[in-house]
Amino acid sequence: MTGGTRGIGRAVAEAFASEGSTVVVGARDGDTVEETIDHLEESGATAAGVRTDVRDEFDVERLVETASRTGANGGIDVVVAAAGVYHGGAGATPTDRESYSAFDDHWRINGRGVFATIREALPHLNEGARVLVPTGAVARNGKPGYGSYAVSKATAEAVARGFAADTDYVVGCLDPGQVGTDLSGGTGREPADVAPMFVWAATEASAEDVDGGVVGLREWKRATR
Repeated sequence: MTGGTRGIGRAVAEAFASEGSTVVVGARDGDTVEETIDHLEESGATAAGVRTDVRDEFDVERLVETASRTGANGGIDVVVAAAGVYHGGAGATPTDRESYSAFDDHWRINGRGVFATIREALPHLNEGARVLVPTGAVARNGKPGYGSYAVSKATAEAVARGFAADTDYVVGCLDPGQVGTDLSGGTGREPADVAPMFVWAATEASAEDVDGGVVGLREWKRATR
């Protein structure tokens, strides 16, 4: 899992750990990676991690190789590409005033980073593995003030659709609605409240619904109520 030390990624890591899964996390801050591993292990989980900058495919390669050899049975069953960044305040970065540096970094982390995560994971995926990419409505619906962040999330969705079309693995996007993280300015649902959606999508949701699609809160709640 990329971006597994905070926000949605941290909550999803904890949710999988609570289900008995082996969890391997990557993030740019090595200290928070170690802290997250310690926390997961204290809860009884098998966990590992690697300092990972998804802008560097060699970092991602090391992460997925670690994940592949950490589990008891080898290989990877679930990939969650949750690393993300937003330069500026949520809704306060209009496209016509976006800097080139912000555009480039949003694309490299939120778009290309998803591509690198999936591409490097492919050789390690077990049969029936699933790849999940968090997304949001700004990827599909024009909303003022989200600039190149929205562009990068649309890119991530397109990357997921491409891998879904070109591989035999289930690759799809999950839209948990607005979640209260640093990226949203702290406004929205608690990450822990939507983390079970990812466990459901990885284990119980119909492969046909997830593969190449965007599964939202409505579908999750309807299926699990």
